[in-house]
Amino acid sequence: MSEERKKVTLHTLYRLKAEDKRAVYITAYDYPFALLADRAGVDMILVGDSLAMTVHGYSTTLPITMNEMISHAKAVTRAAKSAFVFGDMPYMSYQPSDRDAIINAGRFIQEAGCDGVKLEGGRRVLSRVKAIVEAGIVVQGHLGLTPQNLGQLGGYRVQGKTKESYQALLDDAKSLEAAGASSLLLEAMPAVTAAKIREQLSIPVYGIGAGDQVDGQLVIIHDILGLFEQFTPKFVKRYCEAGILIKAALEQYAAEVRGGTFPGPQQCYEIAPEERQRILGVGTTAVPS
Repeated sequence: MSEERKKVTLHTLYRLKAEDKRAVYITAYDYPFALLADRAGVDMILVGDSLAMTVHGYSTTLPITMNEMISHAKAVTRAAKSAFVFGDMPYMSYQPSDRDAIINAGRFIQEAGCDGVKLEGGRRVLSRVKAIVEAGIVVQGHLGLTPQNLGQLGGYRVQGKTKESYQALLDDAKSLEAAGASSLLLEAMPAVTAAKIREQLSIPVYGIGAGDQVDGQLVIIHDILGLFEQFTPKFVKRYCEAGILIKAALEQYAAEVRGGTFPGPQQCYEIAPEERQRILGVGTTAVPS
């Protein structure tokens, strides 16, 4: 999309849901990728704590800090002129207290220029959600596979596969809506589970690995571009193999440097012939001892 778009707002997202139009949601962690995503016309960008794995090389999302998240979010919001940007609340940025939650959510808005924040958990984080919303900040909930409590979940496991699990997720979802969450993200669950939850909420419900009967889809940008090799979730579709292309380009660059063909004449600055001769004619001056 080359034409300039209006800024996506919460009203825009609710209108898309009302018109049964799917919202496009993607992660971005830096200026170049956020710029490309924004120009491509995505509706929402998540500065996800997944950057701990995709960008920083950790094995989980837990080590990333609030300061690091703010730094990445600042870069994204400089690029995203139309997309609605969510800052992802990292581990221990909201769990300790309502006060911590408000302060750290506020940093995403005040320092980084985000439009809202996302945080994981259901009924156990209701006071945090209420506190952040009462501070005037847009909150997106996150249920299902919640990476910040993988230990309790027993690893990367699909959620909502039984009636009891579905009921617990639905209770959490309704509680988040009642607490003031403006939207909800469902991760790694059967399509029927996500669809049933969506049916019973008035707020937009988005999915990442939650089937096609939700209000929009989130993907990790490194997953769909072939830039993350650690593992590939079932719900990921590769739209290109950028990692292979980049590696090939770097190998060609290395070969040309070692072979003396880069830089070539076209990569070198020109100089007037007379100045060239003057420079070449300058002798070496001994340095006084």
